[in-house]
Amino acid sequence: MSYIEILYVLVVVIVVFLSIKASYYIDMLEKTTKLSGAFLGGVLLSAITSLPELFTSLTAVVYVDKPGLCISNILGSDIFNSMILAVLAIIFIRKFKNASITEGNLKVSFFVTIVFFLISVNCFYPFSRYTIPIVGVNILTILIIIVYAMGVKYLASDPQTVKKDEVQASLTVRQITVRFILVSVGIVISSIGMTLIADELSVKYSMGEGLAGAIFLGVATSLPEVTSTAALFKLKNFNAAVGNIVGSNLFNFLVLCIADFICLYSETYDYTDQNVREIVQYGLLSCMFLFSLLYVKRTFVKILSAVGVIVSYVLFLF
Repeated sequence: MSYIEILYVLVVVIVVFLSIKASYYIDMLEKTTKLSGAFLGGVLLSAITSLPELFTSLTAVVYVDKPGLCISNILGSDIFNSMILAVLAIIFIRKFKNASITEGNLKVSFFVTIVFFLISVNCFYPFSRYTIPIVGVNILTILIIIVYAMGVKYLASDPQTVKKDEVQASLTVRQITVRFILVSVGIVISSIGMTLIADELSVKYSMGEGLAGAIFLGVATSLPEVTSTAALFKLKNFNAAVGNIVGSNLFNFLVLCIADFICLYSETYDYTDQNVREIVQYGLLSCMFLFSLLYVKRTFVKILSAVGVIVSYVLFLF
């Protein structure tokens, strides 16, 4: 194993540790504030655990000048996130089948499917980049921003599910907030270096931008979601866990919008790599199965849907 692989593993370990701490502080915030688990997981935690996608994607477009790494990183992360939630749902099926998933989380899952559908359409029937001449961005970017705003609105309106008089936190709200911010900064710093390492690995193994972005970046930058969601499942905070995944998937699309606004002279929605086109197709399939997993109450259908998500990810890999 060369130094670049060792460095990659080291950064991954750091990201995993910080993500576990982030989920711990989110669970404590739910117990000490009036904010719901769906909102904390779907908006706050998902934004933090998606910071690697944000900074690695912007670095891929601005510094490395490889937009293929950007979009494949985002889409690959979403598919991987969904697969992790499906695996955890199967492992904890006895308790998860009775979990009450809030309307906000269900709607966000549906919105993620809509965005994947729009990207699929844009993949085969490209929208004109100059449809919005004033700001110079793809019309798809504007549509994604609208869908994201709707998702945040529904999550913010979700009711609180934890009774405050039944729980106690060992830290004050201020202490939790400060530590959460410090953990977030650590995640940001680690994620910036991860992009540069992934670019080196793609060159070393002679991989295309699409495949390298989906594997080295897509999986690695999804580790915050994986570890934080697994920790929330163990804490039986299923609403925050589901909100973290579907919220992260929706926030990831917002990263594409930010990249499109910043990089006016680069095509953020780059489908020239065949791998990217295949990622879009399997991503849409994965989203439909994930929505079924969360929406349908019957245990058999939940398991079948979870298997569908996992199979979609396997097909995407091979």
